[in-house]
Amino acid sequence: MATSLQKLLIEANALMEPQAFQDYCPNGLQVEGRAEVRRLVSGVTASQALIDAAVDSGADAILVHHGFFWRGEDPCLRGMKRRRLASLLANDISLIAYHLPLDAHPTLGNNAQLAERLGIVVEGGLDDSVRPVGNVGRLPAPMSAVEFAAHVARELGREPLLEEVGGGMISRIAWCTGAAQSYIDRAAALGVDAYLSGEVSEPTIHSAREQGVHYIAAGHHATERYGVQALASVLAETLGVEHRFIDIDNPA
Repeated sequence: MATSLQKLLIEANALMEPQAFQDYCPNGLQVEGRAEVRRLVSGVTASQALIDAAVDSGADAILVHHGFFWRGEDPCLRGMKRRRLASLLANDISLIAYHLPLDAHPTLGNNAQLAERLGIVVEGGLDDSVRPVGNVGRLPAPMSAVEFAAHVARELGREPLLEEVGGGMISRIAWCTGAAQSYIDRAAALGVDAYLSGEVSEPTIHSAREQGVHYIAAGHHATERYGVQALASVLAETLGVEHRFIDIDNPA
């Protein structure tokens, strides 16, 4: 079966509500390809490797979390950026991207999907906004920091960085996927036992130690593989198109 690119975008935008966010990049259609979509490829980042794999798989459209045209970057299309865009245009493939909307969605988003994978019960957001980016929740049963880090490693398929602070158990936890390490202070103010994000910075460790919060950096890519798969799967089922997730691994 097939659908039109327009119908795909209408459905995706209805789910993601990009108009509700002030983001660092355009959300929705970033590069327009052919008008009909039979095969949708999803991936985390619109890298050359993902584009090449999508071309090989006969994709009509690519759906990602990290697309193009970030605020503050050089707008000139040359070098790596030119090659990526040239590949899309030469093969008439659309590029669709959702950044903050895909982080914040309450069921399909990166944070919601990571919680489901790790078995965390969501209790609320990291802030009191209508669409919070980041959540607070509770483990089904208390775990030591070492036990929880091992659980994360099993579920995500990679060893996380753990900064264990004291010997306390983890019951309440906050998390935000990707480059959200700076939210640790917000998490600590909520009285959680641990905070998990994708990346770590030098100040993050000091914040964790001084505020008594266990910290887990589980990988930017590793924590953001699941939202885009969930969104693409719903779109494919709703619109009757094929879907394939292609994981271009990234150790960061």
